[in-house]
Amino acid sequence: MKDKFPLFFLLLYGVLACGQLSDLARVEYTYLPKGTSNVGYHRVRGLFSYPVKISEGNYLLLGLDYSNIELSFDSSIDTFDTEVIQDFQLLDINLGYTFKLNSDWRVGARFTPGFSSNLVRNISLDDAVFAADLVFIKDKTKDTEAKKPFRLILGISYSQNRGFSYPIPFVSYYRKFHPKWSYNLGIPRTNLQFHISRKSRVKLTAELDGFTANIQEPLLLENDEIAERINLSLVVAGIRYEFKFGRNFELFCTLANVFFSNAELQDSKNRRVIGIDKNSTAYLRTGLRFKI
Repeated sequence: MKDKFPLFFLLLYGVLACGQLSDLARVEYTYLPKGTSNVGYHRVRGLFSYPVKISEGNYLLLGLDYSNIELSFDSSIDTFDTEVIQDFQLLDINLGYTFKLNSDWRVGARFTPGFSSNLVRNISLDDAVFAADLVFIKDKTKDTEAKKPFRLILGISYSQNRGFSYPIPFVSYYRKFHPKWSYNLGIPRTNLQFHISRKSRVKLTAELDGFTANIQEPLLLENDEIAERINLSLVVAGIRYEFKFGRNFELFCTLANVFFSNAELQDSKNRRVIGIDKNSTAYLRTGLRFKI
């Protein structure tokens, strides 16, 4: 069983917007109020993953990740029809594989096909998206001979529906440097953790979030340009509280500030055709997860 843990550290962390290292199942709710902007954001998400042992040290990971996203627009917007872009459905099918490279390093790869669309009609190839991750893990957190136990993950990640639709580095360096303190430095998430007790902890965290989706009935804008995709990308930082109950369940809540946001409508080649005013600064995410 111990050899299985690095698999989860790798593959389930690959969901950049909000993946947790050891989640087998999770439900969560994310909310960005309109604030001073003219669009608000609600997201309900659920995912589960199941590991399959192929051979000693080699594992296959199967999973589903579903989100329903609702956008609420200010009534003052009259340059395009907002009704057709108020509801989006996202579904990812996670297919991952990991194996030991040598005594220190483990390799993991994940391919994630799916769709991301407002689904006002039947699904087409235009709704299809995919993501891929390749990482290398060196995990010394369980090594009793290591003077300073740590975990290092290095790799690259690409996704068409996470709000950052270009390859980004995947870096995660974890160390517990005190019985009450630990940190994780990297991309797409960085945090500093204070372990209040065995059941609860609080974190200062910074991370990436967002989504990209197809618009099945393209929007005709007032400048005669056509919008066929919508993209929201965020960089947030704030405080997160986690409370464990039972053996494997955990409640969590993140209150954060949005330090960077970009909301825009794009053409078929992902070029910006119009920006959406998204200047709100509050960010809330809460949920329940089942973890190993």
